[in-house]
Amino acid sequence: MTSLQPPASESAESAVPPRRQLRAVAFDHPFRWLARGARDLRAAPAISLFYGLCFWGMALLLGAVFRRMPEYTLSFVSGCFLLGPFLAMGLYEVSRRREQGLPQDFAASLTCWDRHLGSMGLLVLVLLLLELLWGRASLVVFAVFFDTGMPTTASVLQAVFNPRNWQFVAVYALVGGIFAALVFSTCVVSIPMILDRDTDAITAGLASIQAVTGRTGPLLLWGALIVAVLVGAMLLPWAVGVLVAGPWLGHASWHAYRGCFAWEAPAAGVAGATGRPIA
Repeated sequence: MTSLQPPASESAESAVPPRRQLRAVAFDHPFRWLARGARDLRAAPAISLFYGLCFWGMALLLGAVFRRMPEYTLSFVSGCFLLGPFLAMGLYEVSRRREQGLPQDFAASLTCWDRHLGSMGLLVLVLLLLELLWGRASLVVFAVFFDTGMPTTASVLQAVFNPRNWQFVAVYALVGGIFAALVFSTCVVSIPMILDRDTDAITAGLASIQAVTGRTGPLLLWGALIVAVLVGAMLLPWAVGVLVAGPWLGHASWHAYRGCFAWEAPAAGVAGATGRPIA
């Protein structure tokens, strides 16, 4: 009788998942990621514009809440932490499809996250927890170190940078920097990895931290470029620059992930890797 079972070596190979390998990353690579993100932006302008409008709307709403109801600003930022990763994943899907030579599909970019809902949900919860802890720590710093009374919305910059509040500025910057570093380290490549490899949230988060700790200089430069692009976009009238900066950075972040990690195919019949990189 003819057996329909695959050869043992083929079964062993298919059972061994590809192995993640951290690539070498140079200081010029973040600029390459931006350039490739710009090409993706031009290749799918209509889809990118939709996501740009979403990010722009979030920026306008955040500014309006801060001006009129500053006490609700932190709550609104929490909502952005919940929505932002799903919007970003749509942009990663656009770049992924272009990289693989697939036709662009707006509906696919909107629903690509539903196949990874468990991993995405856990990662979003981690982000939300970090953001809430950040907010609580900020309130403690204000209560302990702010020396001129709680600032109003109209005079917040003048109050914060009053010379009497130099200790507050130093401690607030330190605490904010720690939490920003945690969020950046956890998320810089984890979400595109979940989309690309259907990785669980813990593995993706640890891989993201591995990338930051293993390629610290270039990844810090990448983070600085993200901040510079976003600040420049927000400084334009009505923050209109976010229309372009949001999707541009989303596409570029996909290439940051691809630039940080390669995946090696398993050797036939061996629970290891051949060193052959695969897409």
